[in-house]
Amino acid sequence: MSVLVVGLSHRTAPVSLLERVAVSGDAQAKLLQDVAAAEPVAESLLLSTCNRVELYADVDRFHGGVADLSRLLAQHTGVGIEELTPHLYVHYEERAVHHLFSVACGLDSMVVGEGQILGQLKTALALAQEYDTAGRVLNDLAQQALRVGKRAHSETDIDRAGQSLVTVGLEQAELAAGPVGGTRTLVVGAGSMSALAATTLQRQGAGHIAITNRTYERAEHLADQVGGRAVPMTALPDALSAADLVISCTGATGLVITAAEVEAVLAARRERGTERPLVLIDLALPRDVDPAVRGMDGVHLVDLELLADVGSGASGTADVDVVRRLVGDEVAEFAAAQRAQVVTPTVVALRAMAADVVRAELERLAGRTPDLAAKERAEVELTIRRIVDKLLHAPTVRVKQLAGEPGGASYAEALRTLFDLGPGPMAAVSRADLPAGDTAGDPGSGDIDFAQVLGADVPGIPAQAAGEEGAA
Repeated sequence: MSVLVVGLSHRTAPVSLLERVAVSGDAQAKLLQDVAAAEPVAESLLLSTCNRVELYADVDRFHGGVADLSRLLAQHTGVGIEELTPHLYVHYEERAVHHLFSVACGLDSMVVGEGQILGQLKTALALAQEYDTAGRVLNDLAQQALRVGKRAHSETDIDRAGQSLVTVGLEQAELAAGPVGGTRTLVVGAGSMSALAATTLQRQGAGHIAITNRTYERAEHLADQVGGRAVPMTALPDALSAADLVISCTGATGLVITAAEVEAVLAARRERGTERPLVLIDLALPRDVDPAVRGMDGVHLVDLELLADVGSGASGTADVDVVRRLVGDEVAEFAAAQRAQVVTPTVVALRAMAADVVRAELERLAGRTPDLAAKERAEVELTIRRIVDKLLHAPTVRVKQLAGEPGGASYAEALRTLFDLGPGPMAAVSRADLPAGDTAGDPGSGDIDFAQVLGADVPGIPAQAAGEEGAA
């Protein structure tokens, strides 16, 4: 297993860059397929959320993998490689596993402990499976990450550290305009985040909940669930004018709520004598609300830039520390299991070779002793097989045990050398033991010369302390 992750998040890039790099819809499938088709890549998975874009790949060369993933991310997002690379982080092998497990637990989220990431990771895996870009390595990794994330939320109270962007956004809204209870609210969008927003508003006693969405039927469905009313997207200006609190989270690539529309809403509110400020919570990436409204009198904008500043305040809680230890234990267990899997083809090839030797010798014996009675022949065959099994038992069991330790792959290599298990026998079993490829510079250590990886004419990507707790 040589898992590589190249990405950027709210920890390394401004929201203005994240929204330009955001990949959605059909573009995700095309990026996945192009990454999987890259020469050093065997499998690919894309995790694209409101605060991160990450490419995961199973690669046979580290430097080539970094260069190709970075290039393809720049190419598909339209952001120049020179602008993109200073904000990228790269994790490799066990550090890549540690990073994904931390992400799945909410340790690396804008709001520490939020649970939305599990659904987003599940969607990412489903897309990779649909387009056949995730094989055994990334399937195993993503499935284990989902299990680790579920453990974190079921065995600890990390959810209390930060339930979601919605709850933190509403906390900011209440600081600006008072309690949500009884207010007229509008939710723009009908996806999973919008559904969470609508149910949270219902739970907090919002007086009127309106739902609008490009597909009216989805707006109706969500409105029915929360006792609200659906509004056609064509009636968005009127719905905005009637609301005191707006939460927007769509998958649109352009602005959904413009500065001109907000100015018109403010004029209408002034005519009605409304003193309460209009609160706009924008949870979309790319953003739904024109950032120019931030300077308007009578408007309070809560967006991802603001939430990035306030959402991680609980990162020192005891539950977060417990989850960090859980992640460390799970990474060690996962790595040991993966190392043990690497030797399996060697053990299978060795036993297959031994079986061929036994078969050939028994055939030779049959030719040289045609008069040997069937009972005696059967006893001889059994004895030979038992001797071979006993001779192979200790080394094959021990090599599996040793493979679970750091550096364990060297024992499998020694076994292949000692028994002359060349390319032929190994290829017949699996591709898992192909040469490790280019790992110059010990990429697993985190001390990586990215200028060398991407070429001297490309700015270097800062090495991230991927193995540190909660680091991006």
